[in-house]
Amino acid sequence: MPDALQLEQLLIRQGSFTLAADLAVQSGSVTAIMGPSGGGKSTLLGAVAGFVPLERGRVFWYGDDITQSPPGQRPLSILFQDNNLFPHLTIAQNIGLGRSPRLKLGTPEWSEIDTILERLGLAGMGKRKPSELSGGQQSRAALGRVLMARRPLVLLDEPFAALGPGLKQEMLDLAISSLSEAGQTLVMVTHDPDDARRVAGNVIVVAEGKAHAPLPTGQALDGATGPLRGYLAQP
Repeated sequence: MPDALQLEQLLIRQGSFTLAADLAVQSGSVTAIMGPSGGGKSTLLGAVAGFVPLERGRVFWYGDDITQSPPGQRPLSILFQDNNLFPHLTIAQNIGLGRSPRLKLGTPEWSEIDTILERLGLAGMGKRKPSELSGGQQSRAALGRVLMARRPLVLLDEPFAALGPGLKQEMLDLAISSLSEAGQTLVMVTHDPDDARRVAGNVIVVAEGKAHAPLPTGQALDGATGPLRGYLAQP
C-alpha cells in the first residue's frame, strides 16, 4: 500500500519537552500509537491535526504538504476523549456538524444522518440532547459525526477510555469496522496492548522523545528489544 501520511523530520518543543518523528503511515491502515504516559502520544496526534505547532519538519498527505494548513482545512477528523458534543444541540445536529459547521444541510444530508443513527444503534434519538444519552450513546453520537464528515484520515485519541471494559471494546470495534470499510486511514492512541492486537496492523512507539517508525503489531508487542520492550509494558 502507498504511504498516505508522512511526517518528515518533525520536531515538537514544549518547554523542556521535545518529540521527534520521521515516519510514514500506509493508506487504509489501522495504526496504534503506544508508549508511556506523558511520552507525547496525544501531542503527536495534535501536531498531525494542526493543533500543536512544529519547531521544524513537514506533514504530507499523499505527497501534498499540509504543514501550514489550518486544522479545519486538513483532510482529517479527530475523535477526543470527551466526545466534544455541543450540549445545546440535538444529537442529529451534532452529527450534522461533521458535514457543515453551520448546519446548512439539505434533505439528502438529514436522511444520511438518520441512516447513521440507525447504523450506530441510535435510531429515534436524533432529537435528544447529549445530556439525555448514556455515556456509551454519547460516544456513538461522536462517532456518527466522524462518519458524517467522511474525511480520509481519522485520529482517535482514546475516545472510549472512560467507558467500562466491555463497552470500550464494543465501541472500538464499531469505530474500526465503520471507518475501515470506507477505506479511511486510522491512527489511534491506546494504552491497551489487547486493543492494538485486535484492530491495529502496525504500532508506532512513542518513547524517549521519539515517535518510532511503525512496526507490525506482533513484532512491536512480542519481539521488541532494548528500551521498546520496557516502554510497551508501561500503562
